[in-house]
Formats: sequence, C-alpha cells, structure tokens
Amino acid sequence: MTGSFVSPAMRARVRDLATPFARGLGRLGLTPNALTVIGFSGTCVAAFAAGMQLWLVAGILVLAFGIFDLLDGALARATGRTSRFGAFLDSTLDRTGESLVYVGIAVGSMAGQLIEGVILAGLAATFASGVTYTRAKAESLGLHGEVGFAPREVRLALLGIGLIATGVAGGLCDGSCFPYLFPPPAGAFPLELSLGVIALLSAVTVLQRILHVRSQAKEG
Repeated sequence: MTGSFVSPAMRARVRDLATPFARGLGRLGLTPNALTVIGFSGTCVAAFAAGMQLWLVAGILVLAFGIFDLLDGALARATGRTSRFGAFLDSTLDRTGESLVYVGIAVGSMAGQLIEGVILAGLAATFASGVTYTRAKAESLGLHGEVGFAPREVRLALLGIGLIATGVAGGLCDGSCFPYLFPPPAGAFPLELSLGVIALLSAVTVLQRILHVRSQAKEG
C-alpha cells in the first residue's frame, strides 16, 4: 500500500505512454539532462508569470513543463543513459522549481492584497518540501520512502488546475458576479483552495512517510 492517489501500476502505464515522446525528443538531439534543464527553465517562467498575477499563463506553464519531469526519466531509461548525476540534477531542479512557483504565487498574491494566498503558498511550500525531504532522507538510509497522498505529480496537477481556474474566473468576471465564490480580485478562491489542499495533503504525506519509515526501521 502506497497510500497515494497514484498507484504504482498507473505510474508504470503513464511512463510507458511517455516513452515514445521521449524517444522522439532524443532523436532531436536532446539529452535527459537537457530535458531536465528545459523543464526547470519553463517552471521559472511560470513562477515569474505567477508573480505578475498572470494566473492562467502560470497554470498552463506549470502543467506543460511539469511533463518534462516525466520525459527526462523516460528518455534516460529508454536510451540507457541513466546516471547518478542525472538523478541528482533532476531531483534538485524539480524541488527548486516547485518552490519558486510558490514564491511567485506569494508575490502575486501580495501584490493583489490576497493575504490568504500568501499564507497558503507559504504553507504549501513548507509541507511540499517536507514531502521531498522525507523521501530523500529515507532513501539515504537505505529505506523506502515513496508513499503518501501528495507526490510531486499530484501537487503539480492541483497547482496547475488552481492557477488555470483562477485565470479563467478572473477573465470571466471582475469579482462582482459571484462575490461569495469569487471575492475580488476574481479567481482568488480556486487558487487558495488548491494551495490549501496541497498544504493539507502534503502534511498528511509527511506523516505517512514518517510512519512508513518507522515501521521499516522496526523491522530492521
């Protein structure tokens, strides 16, 4: 039991689907590490867009370049070019990029006087970093740590959907048409909801991983 919304079987199927696309990028001369850097660069642009309150653009970029996190690994496995440095680079840039997006959201929320957005972005960033740290620490001790409700792909999906919904809501009305659902500036509610869910699920995931590692340590 992984205690996750994304089962190992589902992950395997998605990886199989991604392999042909990854091979195609490889034929263009791109390496796994190059895909990692491209994905990180796109995420940085998403963070900048969020800081400018371009929520729709930020959401699209988060989802689009989040796919590169899948493609770089698929290309490495398909071409036999896996390496310890590649795994290190992928992990480092993935975590840094995600954190930058939360910072961008906090900056954009502050500019829009969305205090709740600033607080929730901080909580989401804090607990998301805890999720990644617990897995990395467990693996450094020779233990399995990849369990829980909020792995990276779930967090990115929730974040991208929240940003896109925010941008769409903001484009449809100025906040006066549904004042209780979309308080001014319009779209604040979807973004804050996604951040709150990310923070909550990430906190639960940290606890799940602590208990999972604890059980393995007892067995040892």
